[in-house]
Amino acid sequence: MPSTKSIDEIHVWIHELRDVLGVDHVIYHTANIRGEQVGAFTYPLEWVRHYIESDYQAIDPVLLGAVKRFHPIDWKALDWSSPHARQMMRESQAAGLGNQGWSIPIWGPKGEFAIFTVNHRATDAEWAAYTRDRAKELLLASHLVHQHTKRILSNEVEPPTTELSPREREVLSRLGLGESRARVADALEISENTLRAYIDSARHKLGAANVTHAVALATARGMIVPSGALPKY
Repeated sequence: MPSTKSIDEIHVWIHELRDVLGVDHVIYHTANIRGEQVGAFTYPLEWVRHYIESDYQAIDPVLLGAVKRFHPIDWKALDWSSPHARQMMRESQAAGLGNQGWSIPIWGPKGEFAIFTVNHRATDAEWAAYTRDRAKELLLASHLVHQHTKRILSNEVEPPTTELSPREREVLSRLGLGESRARVADALEISENTLRAYIDSARHKLGAANVTHAVALATARGMIVPSGALPKY
């Protein structure tokens, strides 16, 4: 994380963080840092678009509750009684979101505000045990993501380059050798969703149209080898 140089890399790291925390989704959103807003999430993109198009931010109990609090919020403690809020919850679950959530408001000087959320499908008892046992870990993760986002937005890093990370090189190397996505994810002990995030990040850096194009470009530029030993990291 200290070497993270772009918001795209924050987005990739959010996907890996989701697997580490053992939840269905992790979401980070910030506003009022140098006039910019940043979102990094594992939610389906279709749901994010629907949320924005439906103007749900105006009635979302999580967002409305977070801007009034300084401590972590269990979604069950929020007011979901309005018809619009209940509709939003029904649609979110139909889109693949979990029924449980835990959000951490993050406040800073000059109106700085961010929110870090974990979302999961679980019973009330399972969720209560999870948040109790991992509260400290969730708090640390939320502030780590926020600190590095601030660092990037404040230009306290070198400009992003087209260099691939060690994990991105390994992913493309394995795919270039003909391994399936499922096999690569299993070998790296990550989910296929996280694998997809690494692939998308590598494609973005290389300007590639698809995975085959990305492998070809990375090979041509000497970033990966077409066969033989995989790069170490």
